[in-house]
Amino acid sequence: MSYNLKKVIFFVASILVSACGYAQTTDTASQKFDYIRPFAPISEYRTWSIGIHAGVMTTSSVFTSNNRLDFTVPNIEYGYGGYIKKQIVPAFGIQANVFVGKLNGDNAQLDSAGKSPYKSFNTTINYAVDLTGNFTVGNISWRSMKTTIQPFLISGVGIMNYKPTLTTAAGVVENFKPGNDVLNELYSPLGVGVKFNVARGVNVELAYQVNFVYSNNVDGYKWGAANDKYSYAHVGLEFALGKRSKPQLAVHNPVASMRHEYLAGMQNLRDTLGGMKVEVDSEKAKNLALQQQLTTSGALIAQLTKDSDGDGVSDFFDKCPNTPPGAKVDGSGCPLPVASPESVFITDEDKTIVNEVVNNLEFASGRAVISEHSYPSLEKLAKVIAGKKLHLKLTGYTDSTGSAAANLKLSKDRAEAIKMFLVSRGADASLIQTEGYGKAHPIATNKTKAGRQLNRRVEFSLYQ
Repeated sequence: MSYNLKKVIFFVASILVSACGYAQTTDTASQKFDYIRPFAPISEYRTWSIGIHAGVMTTSSVFTSNNRLDFTVPNIEYGYGGYIKKQIVPAFGIQANVFVGKLNGDNAQLDSAGKSPYKSFNTTINYAVDLTGNFTVGNISWRSMKTTIQPFLISGVGIMNYKPTLTTAAGVVENFKPGNDVLNELYSPLGVGVKFNVARGVNVELAYQVNFVYSNNVDGYKWGAANDKYSYAHVGLEFALGKRSKPQLAVHNPVASMRHEYLAGMQNLRDTLGGMKVEVDSEKAKNLALQQQLTTSGALIAQLTKDSDGDGVSDFFDKCPNTPPGAKVDGSGCPLPVASPESVFITDEDKTIVNEVVNNLEFASGRAVISEHSYPSLEKLAKVIAGKKLHLKLTGYTDSTGSAAANLKLSKDRAEAIKMFLVSRGADASLIQTEGYGKAHPIATNKTKAGRQLNRRVEFSLYQ
């Protein structure tokens, strides 16, 4: 086993031993469910945390088979780093990361001449810093109501500073580029992981991430067109910052708090209902006596409301019993005198009022809202229709601007808006008919502004 790999294993073991020791010294109260009232302010939680981690690195990844790598034999190297994180909501946090490490591989792909120009490569990552989003996909509880496991995803962007060196087939070690042996490249980390809550504010983290580099220079050998990538599998510890009495936002389970609130409310309700039981029994006795009174009163009301001839006036007040079915009666149940019909005509004055309505009719742009400027002439028309019981047909049209469905709806809505206004001023709704034809039947061209204005209209047809 290599010396570097031994260092990584020792570091990982130290992290796990420290986590276990910390968990054993944690008081019993910290293992209980942390209740925070639902919708509490963010100040009730610890939102900042720091972490350290160490693990293994390799150019092999789940996205590429080894025979497609620049060096087909990827070796395992080590890496370590740390981070600081700000939790925004329970499911999302922003994390600043830094780590260092090495990459190594053997057996370069054949070049155009059919030869393998390099025996191996060795890349030292002096530092890599990035900013990532940490998405918690679930708070899983395996013991009571306290959350214990949080699977998560990470994604972001960063910059890495590294130095690749190559060993030729002849065994000569050389830099990637003479005079330009240290490179700076952008990369995007993408990873998955899971955190275990081992103590209050302390989490053990297991994660795997693939770093997609925006170049083909990481191993110093540009074979193929794909950019380089490398993976980093690690274990680490996360420590929440702030007052220990506050729970960590990332591991807090708001559903458990809402359940606690619900159960406490139910218990208070049970206590209240128990205290009200005597009062309810007393009210039941009062209601029984009241029900008996209502039964007596109901019989009397039935006598007062009986209407034998069905004219709408009870027998108690009906001075004209046995009225023929359908006859209109007055308040005492006696038939009303029948008015003699009168002839109704549409006069020139009525037509003038219709023309005045057409000339003054305005709507809000693109809407079925009548302008107040049009109210006076519409009120005159409402009086004519209500007074003479005339029929009115309203036909709405629009220009060709917009979709056919929208225009059809708008034309119908505007005709309906006029009808509603006339009815609100006393007109009989059954005598008013509305239709909408949208952009159909234009009376002018839709290619000009003036023509489109003429096509946006409502036609009034007054008849007996």
